[in-house]
Amino acid sequence: MLTLDISLGFPDFTLQVTQSIALQGVTAIFGRSGSGKSTLLRIIAGLEHRAKGQVGMAGTVWQDATRFVAPEKRGIGYVFQDTRLFPHLSVRGNLDYALRRARGLGGPSLDEVVTALDLGPLLARRPAGLSGGEKQRVGIGRALLTAPRVLLMDEPLAALDEARKAEILPYLEQLRDNAAIPILYVSHSLTEVSRLARDMIVLRDGRVLRHGPAADLFADPESVPIFGVRDAGAIITARIAGHEADGLTRCDTSAGPLLLPRINAAPGAALRIRIHAQDVILARHRPEGLSALNILPAIITALKLGEGPGVIVQLRLGQDLLLARITRRSAQMLDLREGMAVYAILKSVAVAAGDVGETPA
Repeated sequence: MLTLDISLGFPDFTLQVTQSIALQGVTAIFGRSGSGKSTLLRIIAGLEHRAKGQVGMAGTVWQDATRFVAPEKRGIGYVFQDTRLFPHLSVRGNLDYALRRARGLGGPSLDEVVTALDLGPLLARRPAGLSGGEKQRVGIGRALLTAPRVLLMDEPLAALDEARKAEILPYLEQLRDNAAIPILYVSHSLTEVSRLARDMIVLRDGRVLRHGPAADLFADPESVPIFGVRDAGAIITARIAGHEADGLTRCDTSAGPLLLPRINAAPGAALRIRIHAQDVILARHRPEGLSALNILPAIITALKLGEGPGVIVQLRLGQDLLLARITRRSAQMLDLREGMAVYAILKSVAVAAGDVGETPA
């Protein structure tokens, strides 16, 4: 458990957080630029000496009115956006530096980290010869080799293009599932958060606005103004049933089969799939003669009117929750009400590859 009761003032902004965080898997710290995400991470790491209040982990106080534990003694691994690799050292030299600092702490071996992050082909190269994604993999490896009790990641993908992000996200999923190190992950990308996070903290103007399981927050109509109507969408779970000859992958969900563009994973793989609310169409009766391949039975569990012409409809599909964004006129025409049985319709190609991630089986 990480406990925070801190404040840090700036000329036009005050970060004030009182929160207990159960460190398990990935906890995302989400918010728009300027909300205080990175500053909060720096306070936890002990890099902001001006912060007032208390920081502690697992019963050990790192900071209060009378003590301040130095960053290097907190047992923290830190992955920065700009990686901060030593330019005069090779990749192996950067990793060896971290390994020497952690000697005797019982962390992973160099071979384990090199294998997990596929760093073998990079060991002899220097940072100047690496791509952005390769630098981040080395930065993550260096942080892991310090044998951290908790890993802090400060927008590690923000400086990468979409192709490099897609390249590195599977490594982060493997790290989450296999390393057994809790991670605090700062991001303003809902795609990254939906792929990686078990829990989520939403910051706005230096305050905690929401805190809870990521899947619950994504599926909550009250979160739509926070995330934005175009980015709003829920996370459902699925398992790959098989790959079709026409390039589609058939997934089993708790509400029925879901067909998606081919997913590069083996049958049986467990998935988290983020479905955007604006891509879901509702029908009172099961439609026929549609090009959309996914038609799933659902129950309306909530309706939330927006300030404009829109309505957010929360749906239960088997054991999962889904959101649909429709117009108020459509909701009135269909006479939608809580408890009503409907059908949720989704085009297979509406789900982007980046919104599909693997989870432990």
